[in-house]
Amino acid sequence: MTTPVVDPSAQLPEDADVGHLSRWQRLALGSTTSIFLILVAMIVVFSALQFDSFATVDNVRNVCTDASVLLVLAVGMTFVIITSGIDLSVGSVLVFSGVIAARLMNAVGGNGWGTIVIGIAGALVAGLAWGLLNGTLITKLRVPPLIVTLGSFGMAQGAALLITGGTDERSVPTKLVDTIGTGRLFNQVPYIVIIAVAVALFFGVILRLTRFGRYTYAVGSNAEAPRRAGIAVDRHLIKVYALAGTLAGLAGFLSLARFSTTTLGGHSTDNLNAIAAVVLGGTSLFGGIGTIGGTVVGVFIPAVLQNGFVITGVQPFWQQVAVGAVLIVAVYLDQLRRRTQYRD
Repeated sequence: MTTPVVDPSAQLPEDADVGHLSRWQRLALGSTTSIFLILVAMIVVFSALQFDSFATVDNVRNVCTDASVLLVLAVGMTFVIITSGIDLSVGSVLVFSGVIAARLMNAVGGNGWGTIVIGIAGALVAGLAWGLLNGTLITKLRVPPLIVTLGSFGMAQGAALLITGGTDERSVPTKLVDTIGTGRLFNQVPYIVIIAVAVALFFGVILRLTRFGRYTYAVGSNAEAPRRAGIAVDRHLIKVYALAGTLAGLAGFLSLARFSTTTLGGHSTDNLNAIAAVVLGGTSLFGGIGTIGGTVVGVFIPAVLQNGFVITGVQPFWQQVAVGAVLIVAVYLDQLRRRTQYRD
């Protein structure tokens, strides 16, 4: 028996009845394409308004740096949402992992790469532990992902506050900040951007070309079909949530490197921002559809908006309004695509 898998490269099902739609309607249904065009339009508008400030190498570097940590979070979230799940805990897991990394590095002492490696290992293990907890509770106790991850969101944040006493950890190795945090390859490309791009490329290949990726789409499309085909669906879901937790741990370490502090109160909306980026990028909240490439586009929507508003003198609070509006449009297009797919 073959496992039914949604083609990850397809924005519209091949059997969808789209003959009655206009060319513009068909384009709109390809949500990743439409969101990419929105991103291009924003870049063109901001460049026209403030070319000397917006369309510069330094500003492009700033936008990419701002988007890096969110991109790492959103990559893990893409896998989760493709399985028709959700993970509200990633922001708190990010903070908790950063706290663990900082405490470990301070306990070891020193300013060398050995200390930094211990810190990143601690962050990854901490994130993995929360991800395994989420996946196990969801699959074994049959508690809905929304409730499980909402609970772990509070637990991880509370645990971070208990460990630190509510005070940010500000003592981290200067080598970490000077290299991963603010360093640049050839004095041009920030290392933190390189790491985020490497994560996106690696897991983009995993999602598109491997059995793990095919199983992820299959579970999101119809969990019962792969189960009948002999796939261990529960085990796969645990792996997916473990992956999301591990990448949240990596994001916590990158945030620590960039800001040289744990920023306990600075990530309360990271979970929602990651979900918004994934959905903006064309991943369906109903599962079975999505790509890492689309998520990359979705991550840059809020980053470009915030940067452009600041440069053009518009209050940055409008960014939240604009992202919310685009998000609603993206979900509407997803629903329109699904209605078109299942139309008789």
